[in-house]
Amino acid sequence: MNIELILLASVLGAVVLVYLPYVVVAYNRVRLGYDMSAPRLMFEKFPPYAKRATWAHQNSFEALIIYAPAALMAYVTGVESRVAGYAAIAFLIVRFLYSLCYILDFALIRPLMFVLGLTCSGILFALSLLQVAG
Repeated sequence: MNIELILLASVLGAVVLVYLPYVVVAYNRVRLGYDMSAPRLMFEKFPPYAKRATWAHQNSFEALIIYAPAALMAYVTGVESRVAGYAAIAFLIVRFLYSLCYILDFALIRPLMFVLGLTCSGILFALSLLQVAG
């Protein structure tokens, strides 16, 4: 298991996951007829699932600004623990599930996915600090 490669690839994967919910948003913008003069007003015309996709997209940016530094910090400090690799992979899985739960309105499961993703970031930060202190 090449931890360095997993960490770097997971950052790229996290960036891709930011835009995954936006596919649903873009579809609805095209379906409604994209209004170049007032694109934000289209939001009110979206069906509920498309509104939730917009929120999932926005939240994905928030998760990325925590995860990317955590993964890059683990990479830079030379963390070679398998736990780091598992945390990176788990982050991608739970963030995918988070967006899916948001769009499909699985309101009870979505917060769990959020907390699990945040935990993965926390693990990477902790492993990095342990590596430096080591």
